[in-house]
Amino acid sequence: MTVSAGLARGLLRLAVSKGADQALLLARAGIAEKDLEDQDRRIAFAKYVALMRHGQRLSGDPALALHYGETHDLAEVSVVGLLAYACETMADATKQLNRYGRLVVEFDGPPNRFSFTTDSRGLWLIDNRGNPNDFPELTESTFARSICGPKRFGVTDGARAVEVTHSAPDYRDEYVRVLGVPVTFDAPRNAILLNAAVLSQRVAVQPRYAFGIFAQHADALLEELRNSKTTRGQVEASLVSILHTGEASIEVVADKLGVSRSTLFNRLQDDGTTFSRVLDELRRKLAVDYLRGKKVSVNETAYLVGFSEPAAFSRAFKRWTGQSPRRFRSQLMA
Repeated sequence: MTVSAGLARGLLRLAVSKGADQALLLARAGIAEKDLEDQDRRIAFAKYVALMRHGQRLSGDPALALHYGETHDLAEVSVVGLLAYACETMADATKQLNRYGRLVVEFDGPPNRFSFTTDSRGLWLIDNRGNPNDFPELTESTFARSICGPKRFGVTDGARAVEVTHSAPDYRDEYVRVLGVPVTFDAPRNAILLNAAVLSQRVAVQPRYAFGIFAQHADALLEELRNSKTTRGQVEASLVSILHTGEASIEVVADKLGVSRSTLFNRLQDDGTTFSRVLDELRRKLAVDYLRGKKVSVNETAYLVGFSEPAAFSRAFKRWTGQSPRRFRSQLMA
């Protein structure tokens, strides 16, 4: 499982603002600073957990997750937040969170992380994440953000009570301050009792035309995330790091993925492709991207995509595009 780099970057900045040493915190979490430069990049969930836990210790703030949800809006760390702000109502925003939420945090559980149910007390928003007590800090930050975030556009009475499945921490009083509602610990579910009127509350912080722009970007990221889970996606990710070495063989990639050559061959066959085809198509895509970027020469591009001889690269490029790489590049420079 993974989280967005934007989510991790926001947490890092909060911990540092509270006194944590950035270099030490990153080292203990096993995260390189460059990995957080692109907020759409993926960070291993385990590293995010480590970032949270070490951030709590190094900042001296055991309630760091609550404070992260309280102070950092989702729109600051992910396109998903911007998308929600372009929705007409809170009900619509919740639908979009279900659709795109895995771009922020991947989770165990049913397809929809959030659902609604009613009982004698009223309307409840349920967090369906599996094994929530393994990392209750995610419940803390999610619920704090869900309650505090809408206050920024006028929803001051959206929640009336909270239930969480984990036991009360030493900082339970901070729950009441941040969430502003009664909290029940050791409950059978993670849920927020809502003021039903909040679902029809108008959002539309972003102009409506922005919804399509944000949705298009989010759809592309979601497709990329899905592809990364396939065998083909895993092979491509492995190849990118070794193409320039000239050792891009199925044996090397199988070893990197921890499987046998025959297992990898069969899995790719199940995906309807072959190693040679994946390698060839990845080389084509990267070569075109490098040349369009206009920052590397034809010979450098040949090296970067794994060709030891420029002539062999030129023949392959002409097969891919119908023209030589030099002609392709000169047309772009014109």
